[in-house]
Parts: sequence; C-alpha cells; structure tokens
Amino acid sequence: MLDGLKTSLGDAIKKIVKSSGIDEELIKELSKDVQRALLQSDVNVRLVLEITKRLEERALNETPPPGLSRKDHIVKILYDELSKLLGDESEFDFKPGKQNKIILLGIQGSGKTTVASKLAKFLTGQGYKVGVVGADTYRPGALVQLKTMCEKSNVEVYGEENNKDSPNIVKNGLKHFAGQTLDVILIDTAGRHKEEHDLLEEMDRINKVADPDLALLVIDGTIGQQCFNQAEAFHKTIPVGGIIITKLDSSAKGGGALAASAATGAQIMYIGTGERIDDLEKFSPTRFVGRLLGMGDIQAVLDLAKRLENEGDDVRMKRISSGKMNMEDFLSQLEDVSKMGSLQGIIDSMPGLSGMVKGDQVGQMEGKVTKWRYIIQSMTKAEKADPEGLLNSSRIKRISRGSGWAEGEVKELIKNYKNSKNMMKASKGRQMQGTLRKMGLG
Repeated sequence: MLDGLKTSLGDAIKKIVKSSGIDEELIKELSKDVQRALLQSDVNVRLVLEITKRLEERALNETPPPGLSRKDHIVKILYDELSKLLGDESEFDFKPGKQNKIILLGIQGSGKTTVASKLAKFLTGQGYKVGVVGADTYRPGALVQLKTMCEKSNVEVYGEENNKDSPNIVKNGLKHFAGQTLDVILIDTAGRHKEEHDLLEEMDRINKVADPDLALLVIDGTIGQQCFNQAEAFHKTIPVGGIIITKLDSSAKGGGALAASAATGAQIMYIGTGERIDDLEKFSPTRFVGRLLGMGDIQAVLDLAKRLENEGDDVRMKRISSGKMNMEDFLSQLEDVSKMGSLQGIIDSMPGLSGMVKGDQVGQMEGKVTKWRYIIQSMTKAEKADPEGLLNSSRIKRISRGSGWAEGEVKELIKNYKNSKNMMKASKGRQMQGTLRKMGLG
C-alpha cells in the first residue's frame, strides 16, 4: 500500500537514525525529504508546507520526554504530524434495536458495488445482521454483480432487474427488509459525476425516500487530491458522514486522496486495500501512519520504553544496564515485549529497522522466542541466576530434555543471551532499539 511514499519516508527516517548527532541542518534535510515524499504522493502543496513547518519547529524546540532519545522523539513528531494530516479516527455508532440505513454514493467507476459487498462482509464479521438494496439502475449487470459477491457472506440483496426507478426500488427494498431482524441495511446507488445534475437530483430523491442514518462517499484513491472537489460536490447534495477510499493498493496518488478527503471534514471511515472481498479495513490515522512509516503501533512501543525506564524494577533495571543481566531478567524482557503483540509489530516499530528484517525471518524469530521461554523455564533457579558459570554440557543436556527442544536450541539461546547482555551494557538500556536487544535478538 502506497509503497513509493512508504519507501521515501522510510529513507528519510533512516538518515535520522543513522546520524551521529542531531542538528538544525539535519532537521531541515528531513523536512525537505518529507516534503518531496508527500508531493510525489500528490498531497496538496499547502498541506505539505504546513506539516513540514510544524515538523521543523517542534523538532528544533521541543525537549524529548524522559527515557526517549532526541532521534526517537523526532520520529514521533513526524508520526504525530502525519496522523493529524489524515484527520481523526471515526466510527459509525450503530443504534441497537433498529435498522441502521447506510447509503453509498460516488461517481461511476469508484467501486461502489464492490465496496457494498465488502462492507456487508466486514459488518457481518463484526456480528451485525446485514441486508443490501441494489439501486444502481444505470450500469448493466450491477445487480447481478452485487448478488454474486454478497452470496459469499450469506447476505441477502434486494433488487428489481426491470425497474429503472431507483427511488422506487429503495422504497420497495426497505419495505421488503422491514419485517426482518437486521442491524444494518446498505443501499448501493448508481455512480454519478458532480456535473451530472439529473443524477444528483435523483440522488436527492433517493435520500428523501431512504432517510439514511449515514451517507458514505466512495472515492477512487487513484484520483489523488481531486477527491476534495468531488467530496465537496456530493456533500452539497447529501450531507456526507464518512468516506471510503478504494484502490489504495495500486495508487501513487493515495496520499493525496487521503489528505484531500480528510480536509473535507467528513472523516475517512474505511479503506479498500485490494481486490478480494476481505480487502476492506477500518481506517485509523495513527495505525495507518505507523504502517506507512514501517513502525507498527509506535505509541505502544513508546509506552513500553517509558514503562521499562520509569516503572520497572529498579534493581533489575540497574542489573541489566550494568551488564549483569541474568536469565530471569532476560525472560522478564521477553514477556514484557510479548504483551505488546507480534514480534513483527515490534520490529516494525523500531525506527531504522523497518524493512531490514524479512517476513520469513520474523516468523523464525517469533518461533525462537517461544522456544526460549520454555528452555528458560526448564532451568533451575541457580542456573537462571548464573547461566554463564553453571551451564556446562551435562546441564544443557538436562535442560534440553526438560524443555523438549534440541541441545542446539539451548546453545543458541545462551549465545543470544550473552549478545544481549553485552549490548545492554553498551547501550545502558536507553534507546528504543534496545527493546530488540532485550528480546535477545541483537
């Protein structure tokens, strides 16, 4: 998704991470790199200048919070500003005990019918009972396509093949579903252009018949910042309560589409990331930017780093940072990290490490973490306290049998433990990248 923008921003972050020190020149260089990356992704020039101005000002003037290096703080500032650019997180509040009606709008070719089936599948997966009204009377085969796709999620579609009166179809469809226990009714409409006044007038009549709880505008992500004018024109006809952006998997202009849509004030609620029926997800600016920067959920990592610095066991932390970490400490670090989720997310959260570890390597690492936990738990208290002094070949054999893993796995754990111990001593546990070392993957 938005691979060009992701690569450009990743390269900009690497410059910061690899630098020997932070100065004004480096911050200005980061600002220019971010400008270039966003402009190439078709983000509006004014928005780009605003975001990079704030980035420079904050990076030069803000003092990093305790336990966070200046480099990591600058990356966090970039994360904050990009998240603001994409608006707030928004979620439709489905009212229980009634049929919540959602109407889908958009120009022809934006992918409304596909989105209707994807959204039906998504909401069904969330536990809602869904029905769909197919009111696109202009595009040949639209109703057949909608029914075929919704069959995959066992969602009923109401439509009238020979009726060309869209408002009438919507009225009949709502009557058809009135006696059923449904949480959500999705209404698919014909695509129209902001200049097609007759179609916009018909849209107004459909809106009056349907009286929807939410109007969702479906926008093709490949049109970039033109999304702003499109959203504005539809909003004048029907108040748009949310936006769905499609085709982000293939668009070089996806950044422009996201930024322009957010600028309309109607929040982006869902994004389409591929052609499969499951390729629709709720839009969260913070999660999206985290993935865009290759950082996973950076806030979770920052919270962990702060907790390890400020709220951890003082004795244990002093022991770790002085290079006297034992196996109990090592296991504790593994379990701290495991509370945050998958190892992929942790690695993606480390500025400068994104993209450096391949997916299959991450899978192997996650497997190792699980093995190591069992191996450490098979050691005696004395062995955990002094692994380097006590773990000879006979003890390794016993631990191997007790944990169910080969002797080679035990030896690999010991090797990684020693590496981690030495690195923690060198880093004093102060950098976010130290989190990876704490896992014994250094």
